[in-house]
Amino acid sequence: MNNKLEEFVKANKKEFEVKGPSDQLWERIASELDKKEKEQPKKSVKLYPWLSIAAMLVISLGIYFTASYKKANNVGVEIADVNPAFKNKQVHLASLIEERKDSLQVYAKDNPELYGKFTDDMAKLSKDYEALKRELQTSPNRVAVVKAMMKNLEIQSQLLSQQLGIINQVNQYKKENSI
Repeated sequence: MNNKLEEFVKANKKEFEVKGPSDQLWERIASELDKKEKEQPKKSVKLYPWLSIAAMLVISLGIYFTASYKKANNVGVEIADVNPAFKNKQVHLASLIEERKDSLQVYAKDNPELYGKFTDDMAKLSKDYEALKRELQTSPNRVAVVKAMMKNLEIQSQLLSQQLGIINQVNQYKKENSI
């Protein structure tokens, strides 16, 4: 049987080489390829990552603008808004207070207990001043609050002067007793 097949192939060899695949076969192959191209799913853009990025951007901008709006509206009332003369007095008293606090701090090493008592008194007055500052924002009678603030600063300045005088007396007493 192998011999018959071999003889047939040898005899018809030229016909096999010349013909090739039929046109109908090529058309079926082409139509199958077209079907497969149409069936391939297109790559879709995934929306989830883009939507999450957009949401984060919107939230961030919302937080930023909310904070900016609150900051702009919390400027508040200043002493100069009530009366510019009070502002000048406040600046003068504040500089005196700072100067006297620095002078008092020089003596802190020599008299730590006394310095501790003095700073407690000043802390109470400073706390009262801050409370008056907060009250100024909502008070209907701002002039009275500003006057109270100025009085507080004057008391702080006088207290520091008295404290410096006491420390000078203590140092003088120590000098006299050490000789």
